Amino acid sequence: MSSRSPLVARHALAPEDIAEITAWRHHLHGMPEVSGEEVATAAEVARFMRETGPDEIVTGLGGTGLAVVYDSGKPGPTVMFRAELDALPIEERGEPSYRSKVAGKGHMCGHDGHMAILAATGRSFGAKRPQRGRAILLFQPAEETGAGAKAVLADPAFAALRPDYSLSLHNMPGLPLGHVWLKDGPANCASRGMRITLSGCTAHAASPETGLSPVNAVAALLPALGGLAAGTLEDGDLRRVTITHVRIGEAAFGIAPGAAEIWATLRTSTDDDMAALVETAEALVGTAAAADGLAVTIDYSDIFGHCINDPQAAAILRRALETEGIPHAPGQPFRASEDFGRFATVSKSAMLFLGAGKDHPALHDPRYDFPDALIGIGAGIFLAAATELLGHHPR
Repeated sequence: MSSRSPLVARHALAPEDIAEITAWRHHLHGMPEVSGEEVATAAEVARFMRETGPDEIVTGLGGTGLAVVYDSGKPGPTVMFRAELDALPIEERGEPSYRSKVAGKGHMCGHDGHMAILAATGRSFGAKRPQRGRAILLFQPAEETGAGAKAVLADPAFAALRPDYSLSLHNMPGLPLGHVWLKDGPANCASRGMRITLSGCTAHAASPETGLSPVNAVAALLPALGGLAAGTLEDGDLRRVTITHVRIGEAAFGIAPGAAEIWATLRTSTDDDMAALVETAEALVGTAAAADGLAVTIDYSDIFGHCINDPQAAAILRRALETEGIPHAPGQPFRASEDFGRFATVSKSAMLFLGAGKDHPALHDPRYDFPDALIGIGAGIFLAAATELLGHHPR
């Protein structure tokens, strides 16, 4: 583990560059757009990145995404660095001067900061191209719903951009500012939202026996689904079911309910474990519904695969951290999900977690704001990796 200061990056851009990109980050912070709606954000990113003189900007990628390409014109690997465009449907409660101007929406996960890191990285590539291969900056849509990476990969335009390496980072409150967790293997859990709909028949509240009520099924399923929890994240066999929403019948005293919904988040260490958990959970639901003669439908959304760091890609990031003098440790995988793992299907990929401060408000907290000090640090990490892979030597 390096002991040098994490706030001094060897590959840092000039102070005026960082100051301009920091102000741009504040601008993005004030104009949040949620998953799938990032039209204005994408247009602003394209405008800002066009000033760096890239060889190509591919827009409309996977919906609202864009890829900014810096090509050496010489043989070599294609290295993709990824950030996210989307914000969250959360009302900001912090009080920065640049706080969200959009009611009910805010950058409470730091994706504005991740975009700023990529912008700083791109400014270096614009000033001096890689010596070999290509650098691609992917600004990905819809990470928060798990739909964005899948849409990008399915877009025919992505075939020409297909990377050999995909590298990313996510800021992480709870870790000391500027410190990093990076490990080989599992980095983020698989998860999905499970929506259970139970359908029977309403009745008069005075004669509930004449209907088919889902109350008993719901009462049985809530503890049963939660009881599927097993294993630990540390051992790589975590299984969790979190009930997030329940609705039974209508808000009326005279009607015995005839329908119910249960929403639950399923979470596992790996995709294989997810398949097994889905099978078990669906069997429980089927049994409970059949006991009371209820019809049942199950559908899924916000589907995230596991995120597993390729050892070779992680080693490249680890050497970048050493070059930059950034303190780092293996840490533990995170329960939170991240759709970046999908890029492992086409490239060697790895994600690191960059500390936002031990006492910093948590991700998705309405008071959260990305620490600007991380912009130069994150760009320094990416540029050090680019030096190894692409022979890029920043100005």
